[in-house]
Amino acid sequence: CIFCRIATGEIPAQIVARSDHAVAFRDLSPQAPTHVLVIPTSHLASAAEATGEAGAALLGEVMALGVRVAAELGLAEAGYRFVMNTGREGGQTVHHLHLHVLGGRQMRWPPG
Repeated sequence: CIFCRIATGEIPAQIVARSDHAVAFRDLSPQAPTHVLVIPTSHLASAAEATGEAGAALLGEVMALGVRVAAELGLAEAGYRFVMNTGREGGQTVHHLHLHVLGGRQMRWPPG
């Protein structure tokens, strides 16, 4: 998995932040002026696999790192968007749970 390899440092990425169980890095194909991905360092194919207390804790850590990254990158005051795609119809293209942190422009609704 490409994201597993980024998490271990095998593939270089522009790392923005780390926590005990998650890493945040810049997206190679940004969809907004600021576009960061936050991934758990352990492999889960999607949010659908984040079950039970351990899954809830991992999702919490990923979201908390996303909030921290948004603040550190100056997005907190103007606002930002979190996106987590799950499955083919949800738009997931890399099958490792990941959170998109998007900001730096006005977001539109509906998103897709």
